[in-house]
Amino acid sequence: MSTFDPDPPAPAVGGSPAAQLVTIKRFLADRQPESATGDLTSMLYDLAVAGKLISNKTRRAGLTDMLGRSGVTNVQGEEQKSLDVYADEVIAGLLAQGGRVSALVSEEQPEVTIFEGNGPYVVTCDPLDGSSNIDANVSIGTIFGVFKQREPGSRPTVDDWLRPGRDLVAAGYLLYSTSTMLVYSTGDGVHAFTLDPEAGEFLLTWSDLEFPADPSYYSFNLAASRHWEQGVERFVHWANRDDTPTMSQRYIGSAVSDFHRNLLHGGIFAYPGTDDEPAGKLRLLYEGAPLAYLAEQAGGRGSDGRTSLLELQPADIHQRTPVFVGALELVERLEEFVSEPLQDA
Repeated sequence: MSTFDPDPPAPAVGGSPAAQLVTIKRFLADRQPESATGDLTSMLYDLAVAGKLISNKTRRAGLTDMLGRSGVTNVQGEEQKSLDVYADEVIAGLLAQGGRVSALVSEEQPEVTIFEGNGPYVVTCDPLDGSSNIDANVSIGTIFGVFKQREPGSRPTVDDWLRPGRDLVAAGYLLYSTSTMLVYSTGDGVHAFTLDPEAGEFLLTWSDLEFPADPSYYSFNLAASRHWEQGVERFVHWANRDDTPTMSQRYIGSAVSDFHRNLLHGGIFAYPGTDDEPAGKLRLLYEGAPLAYLAEQAGGRGSDGRTSLLELQPADIHQRTPVFVGALELVERLEEFVSEPLQDA
């Protein structure tokens, strides 16, 4: 079992022995069962290629026309940024090839996109999570989940994507920041890769990541605390208690970034419901469930405050849900606070 090293040696290119370098392509191939067709491996590599293209655009966004708004409003009622549109087009374009994916559920599209070929997998994704941070040069990401068709080879139906996260066969995210990382799981642990710009490849950084035993952070937007239900407020007060060493409050406002930091250092990320938006803002199919899948694979949990996010049955592709995801003991403690009887104001 690998543990997180906060300062791992950088994978070197050129004079280092080849044995020190493990590319994502090699890692995927080595982890693939002998009986597998290779479709899932190839599809994950397609997403890695999409990450390279999107990373290149995000790094050069200020030098191109990618920082502005596109003039289009998506199904969420949010005005799309140019990078939102680009990321959506790149992912759709790559997944449409090869006959591996039959349908794509994207935050940026009002309906499901059906591909020719009836591939065995259905992908859900938020092409550019945290895009409101783009102009401020704050880290952003891509979140994805993968379902296997109920009847591979047939034309996909609503039952292939409107299903609980427990049915996911893979999930992951790409993080575009000071470096570009790809983190994914296919049910055999959580593995992280860093894009080496010189090699042009994602190189293995950590395998079998788990949430550390001693959590460091809780990531809540405290500015909205007056609109939360009492149980969430009680949890934050508990996290800030004086009787034991406390966690620090750190909140970026980009789900991928907040989740990633807490995965490495221990903690919990939250986007609760509020008085005005009881269901919260994050979407179940392509944000909440994939992050919960990764959390569980890393020994953690994802919850809506009462129920595992992986057990929720979506009724709509853009259904929203409160999200609490991170270290197991923290999410379970939050659920305890939420389940307690209401106290008089």
